[in-house]
Amino acid sequence: MRRSIVYLFIIVGIVFIFMRFNVNSVRLKPKEKKEEAPYSQVMLNRAMQQKNEKPEEALKIFENIIVQFPQSKEAPSALIEMANIYKDKGQVLKQKEALVKLISTYSESALVAAAGKRLGQLNIDILFSTEKTSDSFLYEVQPGDNLYKIAKNNNTTVELLMKSNNLSDTLIRPGMKLKVNQAVFSIEIDKSEKTLTFLGDSEALKTYPIAVGADDSPTPVGQFKIVNRIVEPVWYKAGAIVPAGSPENILGSRWLGLSDPGYGIHGTVDSNPIGQQSTQGCIRMKNEDVEELFIIVPVGTQISIKD
Repeated sequence: MRRSIVYLFIIVGIVFIFMRFNVNSVRLKPKEKKEEAPYSQVMLNRAMQQKNEKPEEALKIFENIIVQFPQSKEAPSALIEMANIYKDKGQVLKQKEALVKLISTYSESALVAAAGKRLGQLNIDILFSTEKTSDSFLYEVQPGDNLYKIAKNNNTTVELLMKSNNLSDTLIRPGMKLKVNQAVFSIEIDKSEKTLTFLGDSEALKTYPIAVGADDSPTPVGQFKIVNRIVEPVWYKAGAIVPAGSPENILGSRWLGLSDPGYGIHGTVDSNPIGQQSTQGCIRMKNEDVEELFIIVPVGTQISIKD
């Protein structure tokens, strides 16, 4: 009898241990909680879905992202998308405002480099447009006026007057309203970076790649002015005249002469050396770039060149 009781306790103990082990072995791991997307991302996704069909609603959401979540990774994207909507709506100044805010507020964002290039071209497009800006005014043409007189009196160029007023020729008549730029333009050249930055009222408007003087013919450093402007310049090589348009004319399509004789900003017949130290001391640009700059900057424009 005693032995039977002992056996019973042993059996009960074994069953208890087995059941405990079995329960532990089949116990489910706690279910991992799925991480929810940040609300700023949810808002961005919602705005992206609406931007084509309901751009005004999308704009409000993008603006709310910037206000409510200024430190989120979605904020720079929201500004880019706002700029895109303003571009589609033809609101160039609003587009510029969004790009400027992106560049100034989120300088570490991967979107900044592309935004900077876009802003540079947008600044030129605004200059060349009839859009009224804070640094321009509408001038009413008076009897006896001509574009050369108006340009001289307002420290601008005939080319810019024509471009920003959609004029196909220089013919004007009394009573016409012309957009006239008032910004003071200047140029900064960085030899080490091989860049030319064009400024309006000290604001950097666009940066261009350039080539500068080789080691044995360095580009001069200091403060200069533009003293002459020439379309399709000829090049004097060892006493010979190389005409404009010749593949041997290294000056390209435009010349902006500096106050240091013999030096200037000019185009090129070969854009491959752009970004290098390869010239005889002048500042070389792509033809399309120097032609763009030529339209804007008048004689007397200040130029700063640094190493």
